Amino acid sequence: MANLGMAVRNTGEETANLDEPAHEHLGRRKRPEHGRFHLQVDRQTKASYETNDAAEEAGMAIKKRHPILHVEVFDAVAGVSKVIELLKETT
Repeated sequence: MANLGMAVRNTGEETANLDEPAHEHLGRRKRPEHGRFHLQVDRQTKASYETNDAAEEAGMAIKKRHPILHVEVFDAVAGVSKVIELLKETT
């Protein structure tokens, strides 16, 4: 019998064994943060770094390419955030 694009229903032997545990829906899991300094873009953590300088350097690179985004470095130990801003040019 040809499949005409319709869903096929499993019956009989093809069904899953009900004694096995159901697979958990994983979805998007939050990755563990290992570094002290978290780089956040629009309030979403994108990466973590061991040093403040490395996090600020990565944040400045993002801010230069996308100046409209809100970029900050969060110190997880001290609980303090520093907003990354571009220097305003004076003419």
